[in-house]
Amino acid sequence: MSYERANIRRMAGYAYGEQPDDATVVKLNTNENPYPPSPCVMQALAAFDAEALRRYPSAAADDLRHAVARRFGLAADQLVATNGGDEGLRLAITTFVDPGAVIGMAEPSYSLCPVLANVQDCVIAGVPLSEDWSLSANFAAHMNNAGAKLTCLVNPHAPSGRLIDAAYVSRLAGELDGVLLVDEAYVDFVAPECGHDLTRLVAEHDNLLLLRTLSKGYSLAGLRVGLLMGDAGLIAPILHKTRDSFNVSAIAQHVAAAAFADADYARKCWRRIRTERQRLTAGLRTLGFAVPGSQTNFVLAEAPSGVSAATLQAMLRTRKLLVRYFDQPRLERCLRITVGKPEHNHALLAALAALLER
Repeated sequence: MSYERANIRRMAGYAYGEQPDDATVVKLNTNENPYPPSPCVMQALAAFDAEALRRYPSAAADDLRHAVARRFGLAADQLVATNGGDEGLRLAITTFVDPGAVIGMAEPSYSLCPVLANVQDCVIAGVPLSEDWSLSANFAAHMNNAGAKLTCLVNPHAPSGRLIDAAYVSRLAGELDGVLLVDEAYVDFVAPECGHDLTRLVAEHDNLLLLRTLSKGYSLAGLRVGLLMGDAGLIAPILHKTRDSFNVSAIAQHVAAAAFADADYARKCWRRIRTERQRLTAGLRTLGFAVPGSQTNFVLAEAPSGVSAATLQAMLRTRKLLVRYFDQPRLERCLRITVGKPEHNHALLAALAALLER
């Protein structure tokens, strides 16, 4: 006999990227940072007093929140720390969207978003992205007409890597009737010359939530620390009501603060990844792939005419090279490829060249 709710029984869960145990496998499938965390992380771990583990951590991760607030010119009550960015998404949905209400999103998007919407038993109002992966001109109107309580936007976009500029996001927040959640998981990899910064918009829009994570830019995917930023009135119900008690562990708070403080090391890694992103994009285009410009730590590569992306993924796997394939509309001819170290990207390009020649 099944005891689960009817909507849970009907839905499918999130499909995780493969996590192999074999250390010789080159993982370019889950958008992990190829470089290790800051040396400050190891120092913080070594200095951590295990005696502290018998006590509960800071309930609201006060030290970490204050450090982040200072960096971005915000107040501490405009931030909440979460157990990874994914918990931030879940908290936004459970706080602002009634079961049965509407959640809006662009399609395709981060594949966890519709899963979380289904968990909350919500209606999804999806608007297909244009051919160049841009939002349609009437996106806000469509969301308002659908009655969306929350609109989720991944920026830079996953899986295309396209960046929506701050002016457009500001205009969108002003036009929407509900809350606008901008998932900025990959914002650390945006080229500095873009001058991109949405944190200043927090003071201008009381319906804007920004989601950050230390998983990508700070090489801490295994630690699970995220951040939600927004107007204090938007943050308060999450911080004081819907957030799980002691949701970020003492070790996670301690290590995340150390990594976040070493901004110079993080920026050095981001610069390396941007350089390799450019080289990987050029190499894929030379092989006949269509690759839109990316501002993330991955690229989306559409296979040459007559070549199956699914087959390429499977054949790369036999060579211990993992990339991501999504069997869904707009993506069935594409591979999403994480930007790795130079040797990883070279191995991938060489393998693709050999496979395409065959």
